[in-house]
Amino acid sequence: MKHKISTWLLGATLAISSTLVGCASTTNTGAIGINRNQLLLVSNAEVQQLAAQSFNETVGKARQAGKLDTNPAQVNRLKRIASRLIGQVGVYRPDAQNWAWEVHTIQSNTINAYVLPGGKIMFYTGIIDRLNLTDDEIAAIMGHEMAHALREHTREKLSQQMATQLGLGVVTSRFGLSQGQAQLAGYASELGLALPNSRQMESEADVMGLELMARAGYNPQAAVSLWRKMQQVDGRGEPPQFLSTHPASATRINNLQALMPRVMPLYQQTQAQMLRR
Repeated sequence: MKHKISTWLLGATLAISSTLVGCASTTNTGAIGINRNQLLLVSNAEVQQLAAQSFNETVGKARQAGKLDTNPAQVNRLKRIASRLIGQVGVYRPDAQNWAWEVHTIQSNTINAYVLPGGKIMFYTGIIDRLNLTDDEIAAIMGHEMAHALREHTREKLSQQMATQLGLGVVTSRFGLSQGQAQLAGYASELGLALPNSRQMESEADVMGLELMARAGYNPQAAVSLWRKMQQVDGRGEPPQFLSTHPASATRINNLQALMPRVMPLYQQTQAQMLRR
């Protein structure tokens, strides 16, 4: 029964995607080569609107609480790093150079940072202060999060959720499942489809982020030192990788190290150009 459910879910998703929209890739391949086709049922304009609304609400609440951009020197530091990275986004998608990029911080002990669709960059001060980040390590985080925005992973996730919900309706009707059985099917779908896709998106962001930071003149090796710091700060351990939307830190570090021979020449080329100026 589980095998039949998974088969029907996959078939329904593929049928829906082929009917509503063709597979596409939101970015160019870059030097490393990200060329996976993506399921895109939701429009980019809708996602951009939702992202802008969410970001404005977050900024407004932080400002009202007196926690927005409390350290001007820190904000300027982030803006300098962002400017260099933004200068390289055209490698993956030229239109992103014209996004309304913004950079803000929220005073909080939280270890977190993100870049929303459309180029809205937010760093919580805890990730900078608690990890004592270098500029290169900040660039590693920012480049990774920029890659999510460039690749439109939020749009893709929303599309997958839409397809899964539509697919579950087909399965429930076809097999006459009870509510409990339908929930089980949903859980199986999440483990079999949603989470692996999320891990794939994280890996794509790692790859693209490395290229962005290398082209911007930031040492890609800092991505490895960053995740080693992440390992140390999380003393409680990590969930099993197959139940996580993020690759385990050890796996991520190994994958990053394997990519170094491909990105270090880009970094060295940029460094040489900067020295000649």
